[in-house]
Amino acid sequence: MPSTTVVVVTWRGREHITACLDALARQRPHRTLVVDNASDDGTAGLIAAHPSRPEVLRLPVNRGYAGGLAAALPTITTRYVAWLNDDAVPDDGWLAALEDALDATPDAAAATPSMLLADGSTQSVGVRLTADGHGADLVLAGREVFGFCGGAALLRRDAVERVGGVPAAFFCYYEDTDTAWRLRLAGYRVLSVGPARVHHRHGASTNPGSRPFHRWNERNRLLTLLRCAPAGTAVRELVRFAAITALLPLRRATPDAANFHVPLRVRVLLEVLVRLPVTVAQRWRIGRRATVDRRAVWREWAGR
Repeated sequence: MPSTTVVVVTWRGREHITACLDALARQRPHRTLVVDNASDDGTAGLIAAHPSRPEVLRLPVNRGYAGGLAAALPTITTRYVAWLNDDAVPDDGWLAALEDALDATPDAAAATPSMLLADGSTQSVGVRLTADGHGADLVLAGREVFGFCGGAALLRRDAVERVGGVPAAFFCYYEDTDTAWRLRLAGYRVLSVGPARVHHRHGASTNPGSRPFHRWNERNRLLTLLRCAPAGTAVRELVRFAAITALLPLRRATPDAANFHVPLRVRVLLEVLVRLPVTVAQRWRIGRRATVDRRAVWREWAGR
């Protein structure tokens, strides 16, 4: 029996999913499960015709990357679950290297590979926690990192279930940082496995820099902090975000990036406030499961 189920979440992935599935067919034996987020561009036909015959979970609506992963998790019984973007093409030894790393490290719950961009430069070898609570890509790291890049990671299925699964309501972005936070709070480690390499068409499915991109990033960072970080840190960053939003109209010049547009930031704040009662309840449940103090995780990893 294979040790891993590789979950590929796709939405309108016709232009790139074939390369992803071709690469998966050359990996160590595993189960492939494609979650199709109601694609309407012919993606379903390409998946059905692929020689590897992947299993397919077709959702009636687009639930995003986080929602697709969450929908797949209850169907998985293998020891490991891999998260893989549909625009990622792993090298032949990718899965074997990640499985071997976790097999050899029982207290690690996740392994993250080297993700390379089209020009050969490194996009990520893991995720770091910035001093203000952002999850940011690392391009140089040792064996252990704070978190994993969700575009091509391997996780222990039982550990993910134990810490509450995948935050489906995030839609996309920060589902990996939030999960890494909860794994850290449960006492698990996260490994960076450089020899496991993945080539990533960054932004093929979403548009980095767009309004939805910044909305999901800003909202989900704040929700992650409210769910997982020390209370003082979470409140500080929420107040800071609100204060910057209030002061932006008074500044003579502001960056043109969408995350500095006041209407978008107000929408983010409203979405966070609407979710606040549920988020507080989730924070309580996360705290009940934790074996490591939130402040200890923050002290060890924030700003590194």
